[in-house]
Amino acid sequence: MAQKSYRKSQLIAFDNAAAGHDGVLSDPSGAVVIKPCSQAEVDFYHSTARDKHSHFATFIPTFMGTLELNSESDSTAAVARTAIMNTTEAGQSIAGSPHAIPNAPVVEKAWAPSNGGKIKTDLAIVLENIAAPFQKPNILDVKLGARLWDDNAPPAKRTKLDKVAEETTSKSLGFRIAGMRTWHGDAATAGSNGISEDGYRRYDKHYGRSLTTKTIRQGFEDYFLLERGGVIAKKGPLRIIVKRFLEDLVELKSALENEESRMYSASLLFVYEGNRDALVDALAREREEPANGINGDEASEEEDDVHQVPAVQGLKLIDFAHAEWTPGQGPDENLLQGLRSTIEVLEGLLEN
Repeated sequence: MAQKSYRKSQLIAFDNAAAGHDGVLSDPSGAVVIKPCSQAEVDFYHSTARDKHSHFATFIPTFMGTLELNSESDSTAAVARTAIMNTTEAGQSIAGSPHAIPNAPVVEKAWAPSNGGKIKTDLAIVLENIAAPFQKPNILDVKLGARLWDDNAPPAKRTKLDKVAEETTSKSLGFRIAGMRTWHGDAATAGSNGISEDGYRRYDKHYGRSLTTKTIRQGFEDYFLLERGGVIAKKGPLRIIVKRFLEDLVELKSALENEESRMYSASLLFVYEGNRDALVDALAREREEPANGINGDEASEEEDDVHQVPAVQGLKLIDFAHAEWTPGQGPDENLLQGLRSTIEVLEGLLEN
């Protein structure tokens, strides 16, 4: 088991979030996300591994451990240590996958970020950064569910979230766009159409809440950089990406239809390579790798590092602060409604 250490001065604000709470951190490499969380979210990751939900586990981020946050703010020498376990070291990783690691250790002597005033907690969860393998990740956060509160929510919160659902596509479609960011190139003019100096255009929660059942397609057109009413070309990288997203969504739907759970306010996180040159190269590398006889299961770690194929796209289910396994209660139709609606929208983009 390898140890990864972080000093306070090394941790930085996480810049790839499309939506969510303030106070999220990362390391300089961008390989991990350190997110303030509730104990319930940590418990969900543990139970996913312990109870062997192996098919579902392939659709959630790799769980690397937790940080116990405290008030020791004087600590130029304060170090946060988390165990990074690979499948060989973990031994108990479900289905040979690192997507959920049982018995992940608690990090000692960590420091406390402000959490942006959003989440008051002394606990943070350490997860893989899904966007890390991409040069210019285009990221979309889709909040699932018509009902957004769990059974423990007080009446005032239930009323507030029900109002949000009623006024957005959450109620009608079972999902809404919570946020996204798209890369428009280094040559993009800053300030033009909301594009920042880094070439990204960012869409906040208000953008997503402005969409209706009739206009929700426009949100996905913006994410895939399509003209209004446009469809995906019959050939080309974008069609490959959307078809892969659809395949992942259908498989995730199948996994959830065979589970008994309740996951309120969980999100789908879509990521694809926004740099077209890098995207074309990644697809070409994919075609080359089988011909080169590269097999990830047989190759050594050194070979895997050398021959790692650049990322094209990825999809994960995230945000489990209000999630639990519920034996005897059947599948989570609240979540599945949003999945089915999302599938319908993406299928529409492929129609010619």
